[in-house]
Amino acid sequence: MRRGVRIGIDPGDARIGVARSDPSGVLATPVETVRRGKGDLRRLQRIVEETEAMEVVLGLPRSLSGGEGPAAVKTREFAARLARRVAPVPVRLVDERLTTVTATAMLRGQRKGAKQRAVVDQVAAVVILQQALEAESATGNPPGEVVGPVPGEPAGPEQESAREGDA
Repeated sequence: MRRGVRIGIDPGDARIGVARSDPSGVLATPVETVRRGKGDLRRLQRIVEETEAMEVVLGLPRSLSGGEGPAAVKTREFAARLARRVAPVPVRLVDERLTTVTATAMLRGQRKGAKQRAVVDQVAAVVILQQALEAESATGNPPGEVVGPVPGEPAGPEQESAREGDA
């Protein structure tokens, strides 16, 4: 098992759940919920820097059959922009099927409304990251697939801020 903090991300249309692992890569815990839109990539970059993360694990929404639809395409685009922003820290996509369902079930009967949705996003990020940590522990291999930057785009965070939802 590789040592180092990992950041887990559950990207949504309105909110981004964020979790982190301990330095030994055994336990995932919630960090915060980032509002999607202007400044979201900058905030995620700051979290990666502050925690001195060795990698970012981002949930890729797949259908129950394993296929990828429009949500997965949007997530892949977001992951590529994030990868450019946090480079050289690698970003990995991992299957996130049923993580929000799991997170919601874990929180059933607790908070309601917007507060619950924000907590669900964080717990979903914890579930994504914990599954990735356990998969690496079981196989000895890093989880998921590494994301490359968006082809044909200039490098550097200064270009990121020009795009909607990035600054």
